[in-house]
Amino acid sequence: MRVLIVGGGGREHALAWKLKQSPLVRELFCAPGNAGIARLARCVPVAADDLEALVALAREHRIDLTVVGPEAPLAAGIVDRFQEAGLAIFGPGKAAAQLEASKVFAKQLMAKYRIPTAESRTFTTAAEACAYIRAKGAPIVVKADGLAAGKGVVVAATVAEAEAAVQRMLVDREFGEAGSRIVIEEYLRGEEVTLLAFTDGTTVVPMVAAQDHKAAYDHDTGPNTGGMGAYSPVPLLTPERQQQIVTEILRPTIDGLRQEGIVYRGVLYVGLMITATGPKVLEYNVRFGDPECQVILPRLQSDLIPILQAINDGRLAEETITWHNNHTACVVMASGGYPGTYTTGKIITGLDQVAAMPDVYVFHAGTATHGENVVTAGGRVLAVTAWGETRAEALDKAYQAVQAIHFDGAHYRTDIGRRGIVLRH
Repeated sequence: MRVLIVGGGGREHALAWKLKQSPLVRELFCAPGNAGIARLARCVPVAADDLEALVALAREHRIDLTVVGPEAPLAAGIVDRFQEAGLAIFGPGKAAAQLEASKVFAKQLMAKYRIPTAESRTFTTAAEACAYIRAKGAPIVVKADGLAAGKGVVVAATVAEAEAAVQRMLVDREFGEAGSRIVIEEYLRGEEVTLLAFTDGTTVVPMVAAQDHKAAYDHDTGPNTGGMGAYSPVPLLTPERQQQIVTEILRPTIDGLRQEGIVYRGVLYVGLMITATGPKVLEYNVRFGDPECQVILPRLQSDLIPILQAINDGRLAEETITWHNNHTACVVMASGGYPGTYTTGKIITGLDQVAAMPDVYVFHAGTATHGENVVTAGGRVLAVTAWGETRAEALDKAYQAVQAIHFDGAHYRTDIGRRGIVLRH
């Protein structure tokens, strides 16, 4: 079959890497792709949010299945548009994508169906928001309602910091329309973990857990990013606790949506805080996470294509999904200045050397080809991923690979996955 991947980041490279392994895939396309994906698929210069051009592309190349990576086209209704055109596509429809596209929608759903989450209020005016912050005190969390590329959440340590976030979102419109409404919620104490699940709208099958590192700098300091690294499995998520999350959060979310007339088919991502009183939802995503995808897919033993087909056909309950028992770790190499201002076009060296390393794969996130060189083309540039029998071994291999790769201004965290383990170096 011919498969089209929509997107051009590290998550999409991981999807291309996994799908390429399927004997069912005869030809792989990606729009727009990147320098790394181009080694696995035919990259076509069509933007991920250009829905009409993507429909035309799928028709032209007789695509049998389109797999959507990023959230923006899902929120824009790419699945609905493809289905109207009679084209097979994997991902939730526009109504279901509101779970990620609107934090207000997600909060209302959780409140209605008693899904555990932080106490919160929604605001459209800065004066009312700041009055609420002063009444509640800090720490407190300020979130833009809409999509903000992982940067629309401010965990404010002080009232002044929270008020400044309100100013940036509601008054300065730093995130445009995405910040026209904001959610202010209580600060939850605990440890953060991510659990993704496959679902056909009725059956829910959890994947292996991952832990993301969102802060830009070591020791979880600095501004939030799209994610600076991840690892899997997560010891914190015992089988008992995972079952609790499925029972109290994942299934009620899918069942609640169905009661609202929304059948959710695709991947459901739940960002969780494991608190003293149990797991609580921090956020929903409506697709594979990035960089969680880069540590989850290398652990998937099953062929991904039959899983996606079973979800689309509403028969996920018939599918057996198996996982490797290995550990995986991913370290993101970013452009200097990310998530703020950064420059691109920096030549990347060392990729061929790392390609020869066992149990290591470099997923390209923001790269392009310039002549014979691979150059930086985004904030997050590379997701250097490795696997081993233990987390320490996987991290050791990942950091050895990171040290072999160079580009001007490269920035990465040195403490990914280090909680509770000691590395050899």
